[in-house]
Amino acid sequence: MSRPQEPHRPIFHFANPFRKNSHKGSQFNPKLRSLLNDFETALSKKLQKLVPNDKGDILSLSWMKLAMESLSEIHCDIKNLITELNLPVSEWDEKWMDVYLDISVKLLDISIVFTSELTRLNQGHLLLQYGLHKLESDSPELFSRASSSLDSWKQHIGSKNPRVETCRPILDNLHESLNLPKAKNSSKGKVLMHAMYGAKVATTYICSVFAAAFSGSSKNLLDLTVPNTLPWAQVFSDVQNTVNVEIRNIFSCGKFTVLRELDAVDACVKELSTLLQDGVGTSERESFKNSVSDLRKTEEKLSQGLDNLLKAVDSFFKIVLMGRDALLCNLRQAGGAVPDSVIGKNV
Repeated sequence: MSRPQEPHRPIFHFANPFRKNSHKGSQFNPKLRSLLNDFETALSKKLQKLVPNDKGDILSLSWMKLAMESLSEIHCDIKNLITELNLPVSEWDEKWMDVYLDISVKLLDISIVFTSELTRLNQGHLLLQYGLHKLESDSPELFSRASSSLDSWKQHIGSKNPRVETCRPILDNLHESLNLPKAKNSSKGKVLMHAMYGAKVATTYICSVFAAAFSGSSKNLLDLTVPNTLPWAQVFSDVQNTVNVEIRNIFSCGKFTVLRELDAVDACVKELSTLLQDGVGTSERESFKNSVSDLRKTEEKLSQGLDNLLKAVDSFFKIVLMGRDALLCNLRQAGGAVPDSVIGKNV
């Protein structure tokens, strides 16, 4: 069940770096403008994919997998943009490195939290498998064991993962860092900062969706405001509005869980628990078998969905980690010093 929401804070705590001019002006030469246009066009398309034809798909494990894969692609696009800009680390302003490295360590931290929660949810698979094995044996004397196993699954899924509580401060830090530093004397740096801003907005928002889903609280769901001068701003706003309205509707229903596949399994478990409690007589045999079959199908879909999402989160973690390690390695090879702000934070 959802908790009372905190007041939403504006995205910009200081001056809006995009307030005065759109980057479409004459400050970029044609090549740089083309690189940034390509990145932002790709960003818009990836964001647009997050609005499904059926809103009922939002917060399904397959939709969450798509969202995480989109983040991985966006961060790969940032990596490719840095290469295409031919911007060696020796030319990076220290503030840029601070931004990149500080963000990356926060994303690694929150990815670990997501992995922890997905692993915990997946551990319930064994309890369901045991219960299903007893139910499918068609032996009434084993039904009590099955009922106990289903109850244990319910308790396991309903328990809290303390790691998930750490999402909020991470999201707060990501939110506060959205006001990126300016690149005063470098056109390439300006392109990089604009692109990183788009990547950060998408990443912060999607991570807030995951945090809300895993914590069972809409207070972790962010409402971000971006400058309307950006070419992807309208798409992002449409995505955020559509997804947030649907998620808050889900929370308002007060369901056991907001994850679609998990909710489907829970409905089957409740139905079977009621049948087992009332007793399965001759007249209930057909209904009982159908309910067991439904639980088997929904459990398999849940297990597969959790496995696939876990792989997507792991892939995102590796992409962020490799990008961070590559920057630090290049920095050391260039004879530069690791910024003080990240000393002791290396993963």
